[in-house]
Amino acid sequence: MKNRVQRQLEIRRIIAKGNVHSQEELLAALKIKGFELTQATLSRDLKFLQVAKVPHPLNGYIYIIPDDGQEDTKSMRSKDNFLAEGFKGLDFSGTLAVMKTLPGYASTIAAVIDSARQWEILGTIAGDDTILIIKREGTKNSDLINALVSIIPKLKNKL
Repeated sequence: MKNRVQRQLEIRRIIAKGNVHSQEELLAALKIKGFELTQATLSRDLKFLQVAKVPHPLNGYIYIIPDDGQEDTKSMRSKDNFLAEGFKGLDFSGTLAVMKTLPGYASTIAAVIDSARQWEILGTIAGDDTILIIKREGTKNSDLINALVSIIPKLKNKL
C-alpha cells in the first residue's frame, strides 16, 4: 500500500503534465500508477495541495497546482499575464470591492489574492466571473488597488 505522501507527489506529477480535466481522469491515472483511493480522499488531497481548476483556451478547464515560490521569471510573467487577462473591472462600496472577471477566472484570481495575505484585504468570495473583496476597516480604495497591483503587477495598467 502506498502512503499519502507518495500519492500526493504522484498527483503533483500528473497535474504538472497538464490537461487533467476532472477528478475521474485523475483517479484513473492514479489507478494506473498503483494507487487505490476514493473520490473523497482525492478531494482532500486536491484541497491540501491547493489545486485549482482554471480555464484553458483550447481544453475547457484544467487542474493546476500553484507554484511553491521556485518559479522562473518567464513563468511568473506568464502567470501575471494570465491573471491580468481575466480582469475586467473594479468597483467600490464602503469596505467592499467588486472585481469583475472573464467567466471562469474569478476563483483562481481570488485564490491568488487570498494566498498573498495582504494586510488591506480581509478575504474574498468568488463566483464564476465576480469576486467580492472585503477590505480591512480604514483601508482606502487606493490602498486596496496598491495591494492588488503588488499581487498581480500586470493589473497596474488596467486599474
